[in-house]
Amino acid sequence: MEVTRVENVTRIYKVGQMETQALRGVSLCIESGEFTALVGPSGSGKTTLLQLIGCLDQPTSGQVYINGKDVSKLNRNQRADVRRGTIGFIFQFFALIPTLTAYENVELPLLLIGTGSAERHERVKQLLDWVDLAAVAQHRPDQLSGGQQQRVAVARALATKPSLILADEPTANLDTPNGKQVMETMARLNRETGVTFVFATHDPRVIHYARRVVTLRDGLIVENNGVQDVAAQIGAGA
Repeated sequence: MEVTRVENVTRIYKVGQMETQALRGVSLCIESGEFTALVGPSGSGKTTLLQLIGCLDQPTSGQVYINGKDVSKLNRNQRADVRRGTIGFIFQFFALIPTLTAYENVELPLLLIGTGSAERHERVKQLLDWVDLAAVAQHRPDQLSGGQQQRVAVARALATKPSLILADEPTANLDTPNGKQVMETMARLNRETGVTFVFATHDPRVIHYARRVVTLRDGLIVENNGVQDVAAQIGAGA
């Protein structure tokens, strides 16, 4: 089943008289249950594509479909409704609220959608167990390692049972052991829950976790589903 489809999408950013074409007629389909990497050097367009799929931005032209619905022309509030009900996000800088515990950070999305107390407690407990952080549920972010913080972010992204998780450079601020643990956690949750994961990266160390690789360069998809020489392609343009 199709989760998201991008059709002939362009994205042009204008600053004064200058224009930057971040995407140049990109088309892509992501099916349910995929674990897909968007790869390429800085400036290739992978983060822009992730933002369009995540309803954080709108294309200059073309269409973006989420679960069969064209979200390209929705206003800000309508896009927020789509995000709230369908999409979970994992960010490069964790984006945890520093005054809240790990438990409370994971619980927050459930509070925002009005989930009842008993159901919230059961869901947060389940999620922290899934990411092996039950023992530090009452720790604040400054009491956790970078890898632990990112796993809290993974749990939070799954809180509302979205059909799609988007992760932008999820290992960029982690050392190799912590990055490996985060990627293994994401891959395991993808297998166990069936939630679709799409992550953007320029880190060759994490590409082998993907079951599908989409390579971008200069705003175009230059390879789709190929894994050969991906690390070399990234390194050449970094």
